[in-house]
Amino acid sequence: MIPLYKLEKLPRTQKLRKIAKIFSMAESRLSLSEKKKGLEIFTDSEISFFADAAKLLTDDALFSNDAGILFKEASVIFSEAQSPETVRRALNNVKHLLHTETGREQADWDFNECFDRRDSAGMLNPKERQIFTGMHIYLEDIRSPFNIGAMFRTAESFGVEKIILSPFCADPHHRRAQRTAMGCIDIVPWERQNLFSAEEIAHLQYPVFALETGGIPLDEFTFPRQGLLIAGSEELGVSPRALAAADASLGRVSIPCYGAKASLNVSVAFGIAVNSWAQFIVQGKQG
Repeated sequence: MIPLYKLEKLPRTQKLRKIAKIFSMAESRLSLSEKKKGLEIFTDSEISFFADAAKLLTDDALFSNDAGILFKEASVIFSEAQSPETVRRALNNVKHLLHTETGREQADWDFNECFDRRDSAGMLNPKERQIFTGMHIYLEDIRSPFNIGAMFRTAESFGVEKIILSPFCADPHHRRAQRTAMGCIDIVPWERQNLFSAEEIAHLQYPVFALETGGIPLDEFTFPRQGLLIAGSEELGVSPRALAAADASLGRVSIPCYGAKASLNVSVAFGIAVNSWAQFIVQGKQG
């Protein structure tokens, strides 16, 4: 840890970034502590250092606008009268305000996933998953690594047993997909396969339905206990061959929209649909 006297002498932007990093590390330790609570996880010297670093933020000269007012709470973050959750939230708020002050833009993967069920090596534990057997997903030509990662994360959260990617989907191992998925690509089984080629379409294991416009509204659709949900390309939607298979099976499910745009990002629409499917299964409504 950097000595306080060196921290004080750093240029303004570097100083703010360093303090943000210090607070981020403190927040992570506080969040991940299971057996100890509150400030007991820190040594007396660490608490003293954190408090001194926080006091540096009360210097209005450090800030280019009125943000300095928001940092006043930093000087009392490590008061022992504060609850662990209050301390953690204050650390989080100050960290992100510092990022804003130094011009750093936030992305989803910057946020602290402190409540993940991770093992001692920091990996998500697949044994913690509740899986709905036969809940399968086919992602057809999803081009964006961000969408792939988000859809893996959503699928993991709602009990999807397996994801099948078409040959033209973005690579789940792409760094952007990995960042957005937050470890879920490692624990949700997946494979690449063109399920709707002329050779494969006759051998589909489960009934099929497509997430597409012009179908049965979401709240009227009867989801299957076991089935294959197709989510299609950001640009073109579900392919004609896959749509034909869905129409010959369970059909299409659509999400009513009421805005001028009347459409959703594919990963958002996917999340809404998969959540509804999972709820049908949990509540025993499935067909």
